[in-house]
Amino acid sequence: MSLKHGLLGLVSSEGSMTGYELDKYFKNSLNYFWQAKTSQIYRELNAMEDLGWLTSERVIQKEKPNKKVYTITSEGKEELLKWILSPDIGRGSEIKSPFLMRIFFAGEAGEEGRERTLKLLKEGKEKCIAYLDNMNAVLEELYADESNEKYAGHVKYWKITALHGQMFAKYQLDWADKAIAILEEDSNK
Repeated sequence: MSLKHGLLGLVSSEGSMTGYELDKYFKNSLNYFWQAKTSQIYRELNAMEDLGWLTSERVIQKEKPNKKVYTITSEGKEELLKWILSPDIGRGSEIKSPFLMRIFFAGEAGEEGRERTLKLLKEGKEKCIAYLDNMNAVLEELYADESNEKYAGHVKYWKITALHGQMFAKYQLDWADKAIAILEEDSNK
């Protein structure tokens, strides 16, 4: 996925939005499986406007700073649909993990590598627990949103991605428990 396509999807499904609203919405939805910094989002919005995928309108406000509202164009909608319906958008099973690479070679650092890996695994486990709690809350919200007609065609797809996040967190917790047990078993010998 490209960040551009994620942003196009948000503007398409939510309607016209400011950069601030897009950043906020992104961090409350897509951020569970695709991270982007605020500066990246604004850079992509400008690039998409240059490509003709979005238009913007500057709104003058008296009490607040002026704002720029982005709207998807027909070219942007066409690009989004082309990307969604593309035969090769990745399968979600590709893994590039500096974390796993570091663990793979931790034996090179002897006892210090084992201790550091245990610490990383325990910290990671705590983050996974928090992520799982968050995903459970997201799924509850999505089930509550089922009757919201604005999102009628979208909620089931959002549930599928949230379910992936929930299951992945459960897998990560199980894996961390087993990995910790292996490393702690070594220290008991």
